[in-house]
Amino acid sequence: MSRTIRAEPLTAKAFAPFGAVLEATGTPDFMINAGLCGRHHDLARPETDVDGAVSLSVGRSEAVTLPLSLGMMERHPHGSQAFVPMGGARFLVIVAEDQNGTPSIPHAFLTNGRQGIQYKMNCWHGVLAPLTGPSDFLIVDRVGPGDNLEEHHLTTPYIISKD
Repeated sequence: MSRTIRAEPLTAKAFAPFGAVLEATGTPDFMINAGLCGRHHDLARPETDVDGAVSLSVGRSEAVTLPLSLGMMERHPHGSQAFVPMGGARFLVIVAEDQNGTPSIPHAFLTNGRQGIQYKMNCWHGVLAPLTGPSDFLIVDRVGPGDNLEEHHLTTPYIISKD
């Protein structure tokens, strides 16, 4: 038995309870680099506990196909985590609110290829899921002491679809 969740387009408003959408929309906040670059400033602030540091990494991920069976979600209790596609890849973002230490009913979003996301610290989410691949992503997250990964295996999977 499974349950179905329809993935919707990613918007800043819909994603706000779970983190931030990293996207250059509208007029830049100001110009930099001798007027050649419009900067969309301070879109998200990485979170980390007192013992951690913010790290930049690159991850290469294989593609997933929809419909997707979601059987596991994870969260990072000591820091936020951001993913920004480096080659314009669209990807699936799955998040859930916390319900007594486990994920509640997930929400699924489809990015447009020009959007990245930052999960809030301790936000339940699915694994990195590009729709084409392999795809490279800039990863901004916490490094440091302590276990910063908690996984929860769902007793009944959800099926994530576009329709």
